[in-house]
Amino acid sequence: MATIMLGTDDGIQVLGPTPASHLSGKRVSALAQGVGGVWAVAGPGELLRALDGDWEQVAASSGGQRLTCLSASGGQVVAGTAEAHLLWLDGAELRRVEAFDAAEGRDTWYTPWGGPPDVRSIARTADGTLLVNVHVGGILRSSDGGVTWAPTIDIDADVHEVTANPHDPAHVLAATALGLAESVDGGRTWRFGSNGMHASYCRAVALAGDTALVSCSTGPGGGRAALYARPLAAGPDAPWERCRDGLPEWFAGNLDTACVRAAGPLVALGTGDGDAYRSEDAGVTWRRVATGGPPVRCLLLAA
Repeated sequence: MATIMLGTDDGIQVLGPTPASHLSGKRVSALAQGVGGVWAVAGPGELLRALDGDWEQVAASSGGQRLTCLSASGGQVVAGTAEAHLLWLDGAELRRVEAFDAAEGRDTWYTPWGGPPDVRSIARTADGTLLVNVHVGGILRSSDGGVTWAPTIDIDADVHEVTANPHDPAHVLAATALGLAESVDGGRTWRFGSNGMHASYCRAVALAGDTALVSCSTGPGGGRAALYARPLAAGPDAPWERCRDGLPEWFAGNLDTACVRAAGPLVALGTGDGDAYRSEDAGVTWRRVATGGPPVRCLLLAA
């Protein structure tokens, strides 16, 4: 049974039969499992790993560069940063992926508020292809271990999270401001859909076995946020069904990037209000498992 780990503004909260807290006082903004343990980003630039329950710093970003997201699958730890850079973990050092800095279209990346864009999420397909989501800069794809990168989606789709089907390397999903984007060719091309949703602004996406889940709200500031589910077999034009049983009528803020996670039929979500919910039937029914804690910034279902 997977354990729910919440990365919050005050460390990591472990939910389950034996609750625990780790890294108190640190803001934990990313969690990932793989490469020999559970990994976390704490503060602006610390990369930490837990082995047998003890956390240790493995590396830190240079020059105070802020780490924004993390992947530890495929035998490689990869971190995204503010100002849209990508770092590999090499021993005890985080090294810049220079080829990513030279990616086609980089000079067109932007943010609505005028600041520099960030790497927002990272996914790796079942065949090892890397997909890196820049906000706002679309999704960059590399099938050769990061040697070359290709843009794959209109940057104005405003992608907030990308995830890959662990059992099908061709199948990729992305939460965007235009609805759920779906690819059946490994992230090369995309098709959008929001049929049945009350709005099209999507922030988080996860796969619970054969069920896709996506959050949406009325805009960047949140408001009337909700979670939707749809069987993969139904196809991209099929309507999404609202997840209701055990959840609030509406969430006030966005159900954000990295805050909805699934492993088989188990799904968990965390909120900016410090609440967490758990479903054991791919999002059909829910129960609240934490409330009133520090804001949840990321979530992991740890094996």
